[in-house]
Amino acid sequence: MWLLFLVTAMGLGAHEIGTTRVEAEFGGRGKYVIEIETDAAPLREKIGDMAAFDARFRRRVALAFDGAEARPEIALTEKDGGATVRLTGEVPAGAKSFTWKFGWVFTTYSLQVKGGETVWLEGGAVSRPIGIAKGAGSRWMVARQYLALGFTHILPYGLDHVLFVLGLYLLSSTRRSVLTQVTAFTVAHSITLGLSMYGWLRAPAAVVEPLIAVSIAYVAIENLFLREVRAWRVALVFCFGLLHGMGFAGVLTELGLPQGEFVAALLAFNGGVELGQLAVIGAAFLAVGWPWSERAWYRARVVMPASVAIACVAVYWTVERVLS
Repeated sequence: MWLLFLVTAMGLGAHEIGTTRVEAEFGGRGKYVIEIETDAAPLREKIGDMAAFDARFRRRVALAFDGAEARPEIALTEKDGGATVRLTGEVPAGAKSFTWKFGWVFTTYSLQVKGGETVWLEGGAVSRPIGIAKGAGSRWMVARQYLALGFTHILPYGLDHVLFVLGLYLLSSTRRSVLTQVTAFTVAHSITLGLSMYGWLRAPAAVVEPLIAVSIAYVAIENLFLREVRAWRVALVFCFGLLHGMGFAGVLTELGLPQGEFVAALLAFNGGVELGQLAVIGAAFLAVGWPWSERAWYRARVVMPASVAIACVAVYWTVERVLS
């Protein structure tokens, strides 16, 4: 079972929220502009022959106003490794909403209406009808969207953070020890997430991501030698939480925060992350802690092999991230 876990986890990446962003603007005189920002190299690979760009790209994009399909003008520009696809046209008279689909992205991406709301879409999915009229979405709508984004950044997309939380849980499944470690982790990552999003703290992903993998490996390996939570373990978890907070900030920076509801979106995202962590701990408790944690063989058959498996995955990720 643990061998299957190793193979599967090593084949999975973390942060399956991509760098693609879509912004729609509905200006005066019934005109619209939709810009898709993405990495140039993958786009070129998918398109192949650039002479056939227009026809091939149209097959992957669906734009409709009040259910009526639109056929925009399409232009592609490339700069510094990035690509911007610009779609322009006229909004049908009297149109109230539009739907959008972009079939050349396989991760979660943001669709932002300039002066309006931000919608998160899975690659290839058709959006719900989105209002054209200007005016930001309600604070509750923004909070709900970012709460969901924070949760999905842990489950199912944040496998590295999931393994870190499981590593914390495995050392001691008692309520006090788990609560102490998770509280330290939560406070720490909340600090660096907030500082990073306000622009007061910057760290390159090339440094942060390998160190996050190292933190996972360390916690898992330490589980092999400790039987209870010590004060210095909590201090280390706090330090590792600072790293994970910068990792969360990197993803959130790529996706952007609505200017009108910056604080609400930031707090909601962080709240979603906390709910995701609690879900991981709850699942671990129901799966192994509640039925077996008091058994004499629990450490030998659950804690030790699970920690070894997590450590192996984390070491693999560390090497992979350093070399990438």
